[in-house]
This record gives sequence, C-alpha cells and structure tokens, in this order.
Amino acid sequence: MHSDNKLWPESHDLTKESLAEGVMLLRAFCREDAPLIYSAVQKVDSVSPFRQMIVPSGHTMSVAMTNTGTFGWTTDRQGYRYTTVDPATGQPWLQMPEILFSLARRAAEAAHFPHFVPNSCLINRYSTRARLSLHQDKNEEDYTQPIVSVSLGLPATFLLGTLRRSETPRRIRIEHGDVLVWGGPARLIFHGVAPIAAGTHPLTGAFRINLTFRHVAEPH
Repeated sequence: MHSDNKLWPESHDLTKESLAEGVMLLRAFCREDAPLIYSAVQKVDSVSPFRQMIVPSGHTMSVAMTNTGTFGWTTDRQGYRYTTVDPATGQPWLQMPEILFSLARRAAEAAHFPHFVPNSCLINRYSTRARLSLHQDKNEEDYTQPIVSVSLGLPATFLLGTLRRSETPRRIRIEHGDVLVWGGPARLIFHGVAPIAAGTHPLTGAFRINLTFRHVAEPH
C-alpha cells in the first residue's frame, strides 16, 4: 500500500516552465534524488529486464522498455495494450517502488494536477540514436489524469506537438532530473523524442532513462 510520505523537501530549488496550456516542465525537479530513483529502475530491470519490443507493423523499437506497477504497456504483432503480467517472464510486473510513486504524485501536484494516482510506469532506456516517433498516449482509456515524464541521464530533445499530428512539434531540450507533466486539454498531444546524441552520463552511462507514469483505466 502506497503512502503519501514526503521524500523531498518542500523548499527545494524548482523552476517551472509553462510550455502550453496543461503542459509544465519542472526543471531539475528530481536531480538530487536521481541516484535513488535510478536504483529503483535497476530493481525493476532485475525482475522484468529491458527489452526492445516489436510494434504491430513488425518493426523493432529502438528504445528498450520495461514496466512497474499494476499495469505494464506492451506491444507485439497483435497490437498495443496494457497487461498485468510481463509477457517475457509470465509473472506480474513489480509493484511500483514507493520512491517512484511518490515522485510522480509530487510532480503532478507541482504542475497543478493534485489528484494523480499512477498505477503504471513505463520505463524507457535510450541508447545512442534511439528515438520515439510522434504518438499519442491513448491506450490508458482514462484521459482525466495527466502523464508524468521523468528524465535521467543523457539529455534529449523532446518533440512537443499539439492535438494535430500534422503540426510541426516544438523542440524542447530535456536535462537530467527534469520532469515534464501534461494533462487536461493537453492530455492527448502528439509527442516524441528526437534521436539521442552519443555521450556518457555519470549515473546512467551511455543511456537516457525515461520514466512515464500513467493512470490506466481498470478493465470493466
């Protein structure tokens, strides 16, 4: 059972950037706690290892993924969906570590979404040149709660689109410890990540780690 214990001081240095209605960038929001967050990611990886999934078209994604929480996002030739069991292991996804749950709740509150209850965390591992094409997060089937996206390690260029795929997205530089939150009128924006440039980070090595927290609708 998750608690609401505060793992971060109330007065930490925080810069908020409103990028659009319903879109808030929290600069350096979790930078100080990044080692603890990354340790939780490694624990998840030890139970459900990172893997490059196949999309319905048969293409193998350049980004390696794993999940924690009640639901995990998966894809294969049969389509995109959430499952309660890791298809690779046959076991339930690891319960979301308290530090991750609390981080997502706190970030959502800082971005003016005070009632966020994440039950899924998709963790992406980007190596050099890995990218994520423009897409909407729609499989959750509950668009009343926001998306909370946490970045660790190598910097990235986030592609911030609109509700129309045809519109050219803005390019937003995302650094280690930044958290991006979008919801409300922006919940279904198109977004993506440009190819990651080569580099090395003291915490994550040659990778960028991204944790995307969602609330997935319970099956009827």
